[in-house]
Amino acid sequence: MYLSKEVKQEIFKKHGGSETNTGSTEGQIALFTHRINHLTGHLKKNHKDYNTERSLVRLVGKRRSLLDYLKKKDIEKYRALIKELGIRK
Repeated sequence: MYLSKEVKQEIFKKHGGSETNTGSTEGQIALFTHRINHLTGHLKKNHKDYNTERSLVRLVGKRRSLLDYLKKKDIEKYRALIKELGIRK
């Protein structure tokens, strides 16, 4: 499995403040980014996997809406997160 419990806790610890703060916007965006990167690599090898492609598009949309929310609430955190995760906007 590509996303173990330890990796997930590390993502939330780094971006969400603590391992148990799984609802933070920054932590959710970081988790979505990790999943998006994994699915992108999968689709490079399996270009006819249309169900995964659809899931990837939905995931990108969810991340986009969370990024819009974060941008509206705190522009400085938004800019820092974009730079740290390497998301282009």
